[in-house]
Amino acid sequence: MATSHDEPSPEQVAAELSVVLGRVARRLRRTSPGLELTQSQRSALSLLDREGPSTTAALARAELVRPQSMRLTVAALETAGLVERAPDPTDGRQSVMSVTALGRRTLEGVRADKQSWLACAIGEELDAAERRTLNDAVALLERLVLK
Repeated sequence: MATSHDEPSPEQVAAELSVVLGRVARRLRRTSPGLELTQSQRSALSLLDREGPSTTAALARAELVRPQSMRLTVAALETAGLVERAPDPTDGRQSVMSVTALGRRTLEGVRADKQSWLACAIGEELDAAERRTLNDAVALLERLVLK
């Protein structure tokens, strides 16, 4: 049995990191309380912004949801004017969804709110040495997700 002075196991670090990252993610989602988007709508909109135009089926595969669910998500985004539909240039039976100017402005606002909250929390809660440590941890996390 490990004592507090022993090196933590990868499993212990993974469990604690998973809990903390979940809390951070939930807190970041709450930074734009007035925005009327669900998490799945934000995720689909962000994916379209990052990856470019896509079919609803491709979005569903990327988000690991059923196509029917993604159709509802995309329909809500389209009704809100955040995405627009165009014929697929390679298959006229399908449509391709893309982010509108309003959708981009909405995402920019959400991202700015998140970054502002996080920067403020880091500035208020961490001293210079802790900020350096956190910066080093960001690089380590980046290495993990690129694996």
